Amino acid sequence: MHIPDGILTTTTAGTLVTAAGWVGTFAGIGLGLARLEPDEIPRAGLLTSLFFVVSLIQIPMGPIAFHLVLTGLMGLVLGWTAFVAVFVATGLQWLFFGAGGLTTLGINTFNMAFPGVFCGYLFRGFVRSPKPFLVTAGGFAAGATAVLLSACLTALCVALAGKEFHILSWIVFATDGVLALGEGFITAAATHFLRRVQPEVFRAPLLTPESG
Repeated sequence: MHIPDGILTTTTAGTLVTAAGWVGTFAGIGLGLARLEPDEIPRAGLLTSLFFVVSLIQIPMGPIAFHLVLTGLMGLVLGWTAFVAVFVATGLQWLFFGAGGLTTLGINTFNMAFPGVFCGYLFRGFVRSPKPFLVTAGGFAAGATAVLLSACLTALCVALAGKEFHILSWIVFATDGVLALGEGFITAAATHFLRRVQPEVFRAPLLTPESG
C-alpha cells in the first residue's frame, strides 16, 4: 500500500490526488491531535511502533509485495489519532528504509488511516458488546474491511496515474483482498484478547467467559 514517488505525478489527475491526500492527511492529523488525551499517548506510541514493524515485513506476490497494516485495530483503539500514528510510522519508513515516497506520504497515510478510522467508528459498537461473539465478529469486520477499503483507494490512485498502470491497480486490489482475511483474523484475536485483559482501550466493560 506504499505508492512510491514518480507514479502519481505522471498525470494531472494523479497530481491532484497527491495534493488531496496531503489535505486529507493534515485534516486527519489535526483531528487526531485535538482528541488525543495525555493518558492515551503511550497507547498511541505502542500502536505506531506496531504498525511501523508489521508493515515493513513485505510478502512478495508477483510484481508487488503486500504486508500487514492493522489499521482496523488502530481505528478501534485510537480513533482519529490513527492518522498521527500512521503518518509518523510511514514517514519513518520512508526516511530510514525508502518505503513509499516523500511526495506520496500524504496519500499513503490517508489510504491506510482513513479506512481504519472509518471502520473503527463503524464497528466499535460490536467491539463494546458484552457478547464475545459480537466482539470477535466486530474485530474481524474492522480489520478486513479496513484493508479492503485501503486496497480500493490505493488501486484507484494507481489507476489514475495512467492506462499503463491499470493492470497493476487490479493486482494491488486482488492481493490486498487476500490479505484482508489475515488482517481480519489477527484483529479479531487482538480485539477479543484486549476486551478480556484491558477493556478500557475500547471504553468497554471487562469481557468474561460468562458474558453473553
